[in-house]
Amino acid sequence: MKSFANTVFAVVDLETTGTQREDNNHIIQFGCAIIKNLKVVKTYSFLINPHREIPIAVQNLTHIHDKDVAHQKDFSYYAPQIIKILKDTVFVAHNVNFDLPFLNYELVEHGYEPLTNRAIDTVELAKIAFPTEPSYKLSDLTAQLQIEHLNPHKADSDAYGTAVLLIKIIRRLEKLPQATLNTLSSLAHGLIRDTSWIFTTIADDARKEKRPLPAKYQQVRQIILRKQKSVANNEQEHSATFPQSDQAKRKLFKKKINYRQPQVDLINRIEQFINTSDQKALLVEAPNGTGKTFSYLCAYSYQLYTSRKLVIATPTKVLQRQIINKEIPQLLNVTNLDLKAEEVKASNHYLDLDGFYQSLYQDTPNKLTLVLQMRILVWLTETNTGDLDELQLTNYRAPLFAQIAHPGDARVGSSFAKVDFWNLARQRQEQADILVTNHAFLANHYNDTIWGQNPYLVIDEAHRFVDNVISSRNDSFQFESLWGALTHLRNLLFYADDSVFNQYGNDVQFNFLLEKLDPQILDLIKVINHLQHLLCSKKKKAVSQSVLSNGNLLLSFKGTDLFPKNNQFLVKLAELQRKLENVRQQTNQILFKLYNETDSSNIDRDAILSDISAQIDQLDYYITKSYQLSDLLRKRTYLDLEGFIVSLTNPQDPLSANLSWLMLDATPELRKIYDRFDHILFVSATLTSENGFDFIVKQLGLTDLTPQEYVGTSTFKLADHLEVLSVNDLPDVNEPAFAKILIQILEHDLQTKNHVLVLMTNLELIKNVYSAIINSPHLRDFEILAQGVSGSNNRIIKRFAIVKKAIILGADSFWEGIDFHECGVDLVIATKLPFESPDLPEVKLRQKQLVDSGVDVFHSDTMPRAIIRFKQGMGRLIRGEQDRGQFLILDSRLWTKDYGQVFLAAIPVKVKRINLNELEEKLDNYDK
Repeated sequence: MKSFANTVFAVVDLETTGTQREDNNHIIQFGCAIIKNLKVVKTYSFLINPHREIPIAVQNLTHIHDKDVAHQKDFSYYAPQIIKILKDTVFVAHNVNFDLPFLNYELVEHGYEPLTNRAIDTVELAKIAFPTEPSYKLSDLTAQLQIEHLNPHKADSDAYGTAVLLIKIIRRLEKLPQATLNTLSSLAHGLIRDTSWIFTTIADDARKEKRPLPAKYQQVRQIILRKQKSVANNEQEHSATFPQSDQAKRKLFKKKINYRQPQVDLINRIEQFINTSDQKALLVEAPNGTGKTFSYLCAYSYQLYTSRKLVIATPTKVLQRQIINKEIPQLLNVTNLDLKAEEVKASNHYLDLDGFYQSLYQDTPNKLTLVLQMRILVWLTETNTGDLDELQLTNYRAPLFAQIAHPGDARVGSSFAKVDFWNLARQRQEQADILVTNHAFLANHYNDTIWGQNPYLVIDEAHRFVDNVISSRNDSFQFESLWGALTHLRNLLFYADDSVFNQYGNDVQFNFLLEKLDPQILDLIKVINHLQHLLCSKKKKAVSQSVLSNGNLLLSFKGTDLFPKNNQFLVKLAELQRKLENVRQQTNQILFKLYNETDSSNIDRDAILSDISAQIDQLDYYITKSYQLSDLLRKRTYLDLEGFIVSLTNPQDPLSANLSWLMLDATPELRKIYDRFDHILFVSATLTSENGFDFIVKQLGLTDLTPQEYVGTSTFKLADHLEVLSVNDLPDVNEPAFAKILIQILEHDLQTKNHVLVLMTNLELIKNVYSAIINSPHLRDFEILAQGVSGSNNRIIKRFAIVKKAIILGADSFWEGIDFHECGVDLVIATKLPFESPDLPEVKLRQKQLVDSGVDVFHSDTMPRAIIRFKQGMGRLIRGEQDRGQFLILDSRLWTKDYGQVFLAAIPVKVKRINLNELEEKLDNYDK
């Protein structure tokens, strides 16, 4: 196919002094690449004098400095030449809505007519043509697609990179099936400027060729899917025997993986545990890089047969995928076992083809939804799973996801029933020998039939299991949101210009229903307000009160203090449930009558039908939440295990109160999970604290199971891979001078590093440090990423892995919940010893419960948690035998407090104590 053979594309990139063109910002470089017959035939580059200083941030990004443009011609000189270059071309840019308006503004300011060329955008095109890329920044795309791109953020280089990208996009789109192209073409009219022209041109040209549908695809209605392999029954038994002797393992591993005695010892210990019938649980602490995942897979895999499965639970879906894509294939390659493995996660991770198909034929979507729909259409020609995580999105808040996320039902009778992704996934899981899930899913679905009979269980990264179980159970009732939903419903029914009353008020039946419903909504709001007052009336019983930076007041309560026996709250909550169900039922009657209204001339009902349906969904949600809450409050024996937080968005107003609840003691839930499985292995690099398992045994609720314990040894000399430095002449971490010195270290001492993780314990400090270094010329080669500033944690991790040099400023989960397998980390800086903030409501509640039980909170809870988190922070560095890195501690309490000795004892190599003036040399020389 030769689409665009006669088209001349002018791919343009501008570097400017700033993004706001009216605010005395001007072009400092014009770059252009000309494409003819889908080949780059010429490039242009003009440095332009803006007659103003170039901001430091722009100099850092573009490496264009004031001296570079001081003696160049200004825009008035280049304008005629630019107009000539762009004449009769299709204007292309990576974010065309920046480059074209900016260029036109400069042209008009200098007395020329604005350009009226056809204009297309390669950001949108790339998102659609390559739907599974982790990033659509130009520098990232050119790296991922192996486009030669020598000087990112220089206009001439960016223009050339964008030109090659456009050619790759067109070639990719040309290969799509006709039906996919047709649907893309029909949707594309909502894209930026003339970007739709690319799709309509390719679709029209393909239609002339009358191409048959390739064998690898199938068509269901107007959707083209990649053909799925049929799920075959797996009835054979695995007869391979475990290689008992170390010599047999050496022979098995030969030329496939290195034989490492500590790893073999671990395999043998796990195999012994599995074959000892009276042992239920084994705790294993295995150092990072020792192959613990392969070890437990090897030990368990020889025990698997048709009716018995191995279930592996990890803390994150990233680790799930790593075990499926890397660890299990390695196991099968080494052992030659015939085993099937599948990921298990919630149904809403899978695309619902019915919901997606319906979404294509609804009202004109917003831009975000439109591009997402088009991405999915292309992705469906590639995916074998329908797992939405393959799209590598950093959030799923787009309205479309409510419609296209699979609800988890059987989809019987649907046109898409035979190709339904969720049902196919369940079928594969039924036939699998190994199932890899995540902690949260296991906690909520431990009774699922998918695990089979008497399954084995491995809980990987077990130090995080309890927190993940607890967070999966935590919930809230947002009274303010319910109140807002009811107010919005009244507006739809009575007060909006197109309200039901204004459109149908003359109809006797409508009028009767509306008159009956309005006082009931008002009455329901009164009940909500009464419940809010009841919560605030218990303020004196609060364990703690804290005010957030946004002004919200948090009141923390023990369950029995907030809800004593025979309290009025439960009675009032039952009243709320009755009234809420009545309002929902009567609103549904109005909706039903609207659907059946025949006299709809000149009245567009679609919008109000959609709005009222959405409000009914909201009411359903709150009905469910209210029953969850009342069930919780009726279980008096469980109330002592629950903490409650009343949050007020206005501390002076009880009617701004909302309620959250969190599990303080997960032991009863953990026991239910353990009862479902057999020979449970708990494994992590950090299970011990102060050289013992006591804390983790109690935390995991394993006391009654009398678990076995095993501490593995490293398979390599850790001191050759890890250097730990401690700066001992810094001010106290709470003094203002500490933050200033931290900023100086980041600006001046990291030049030889590529990926740096700065671990903090305070989000406010993160923001302050970020603001101080983001435009530092010393760090211009680094991308600065900060928790709470640079987007979601997921996005931060992806950026960190993609770019060549990056610094993360992180707290919380960055200490222990995130792995950097794709890029590694050169340096981890622990700014403070990672004690939990005692002001956090959940910490206050847990510690109050421990105090009431007569427990020494600091030594029995605070210290063990901090030690495990500290060891995990260090563990961000060494994930395998190839990793090397430095761990830098800036907290002088390591040397001045008694508990510092406990932290020092947890460090597996000798700590090098240095002064601040030695730091830069120590960091530089390690890399040399």
